[in-house]
Amino acid sequence: MSLLDDLQNLSSAEDFFTFLGVPYEPSVVHVARLHIMRRMGQYLRGSEVEGALASADETALLTLCREHLAQAYEDFVQSSPIEERVFKVHKEAIEPKPEPNRPFVPLAELSGQTTSAGEPAPSGE
Repeated sequence: MSLLDDLQNLSSAEDFFTFLGVPYEPSVVHVARLHIMRRMGQYLRGSEVEGALASADETALLTLCREHLAQAYEDFVQSSPIEERVFKVHKEAIEPKPEPNRPFVPLAELSGQTTSAGEPAPSGE
């Protein structure tokens, strides 16, 4: 079985820390487990783009996974999930919101002074 197969069989963030031998504080993992794992995945994808994963043997891959997990963990020791904004919902929360599209209703329509075609009603003069 390969390292990647072993990683796929892990079921919790704590399992990853234990398997990879990365020390952690349970209180940090309890609050940010999904964020840490997501960030580790982002770091691994970055390594994949750089070609490090494809050329790595099992030992190098283990070292790379360990380093990325430790780096992801440290991100959340130094910061918080809200500040790091790993997930889309957190990123969208700070994006500027577009102005709502408010329909324009002319004052004359409100006072009943137009015809159904939108033209001014004939005056009674």
